[in-house]
Amino acid sequence: MGAQRAEKNGATSDRAEDLTGFGVAVVYEDGRWKVKALTPAALTSLSVAEKELKALRSTGALFGLLDVDDEFFVVLRPAPSGTRLLLSDATAALDYDIAADVLEALNIDVPDIDPDDLDDIEPWGEGDLSLLSDLGVPEPVLTVITSETDLYPDEQLAMIAQRLGFDTELSGVLDKLPR
Repeated sequence: MGAQRAEKNGATSDRAEDLTGFGVAVVYEDGRWKVKALTPAALTSLSVAEKELKALRSTGALFGLLDVDDEFFVVLRPAPSGTRLLLSDATAALDYDIAADVLEALNIDVPDIDPDDLDDIEPWGEGDLSLLSDLGVPEPVLTVITSETDLYPDEQLAMIAQRLGFDTELSGVLDKLPR
């Protein structure tokens, strides 16, 4: 991921058509998992991603997974008391508005890092590592997944999907997305 980041330093790339990756809504209802693609705009705006998830109006567990530009991921889980969030790489806030939005929602300042030093800094996650605990991914497991910085975000999200048992459903949706 460091090589990809080096090419993008200093250039915020937040138009949906410029980003690679994916966003999906994951719902557990009636004893089974359902995965639905979110619009590309969900990769550029936390508020858009939240609106799309809330529009699903599920009676079961609902959360979103965003792989933004193959650089980092966001897990978001709307709740009546506010959306619970996890950002896999806080340093991504230097290059991506959605990552900065997540940190702002978490009341965490964007890291004060010189862009020239970014490749030498190990990324770190921020947010609620227990947001999927009730579904079967306890905090220690999510901590390990986010710390696997040599993996791409889609691989990390696939680990979450496998742990929860919706990896087949996720693969089915991703296979249909344009790439």
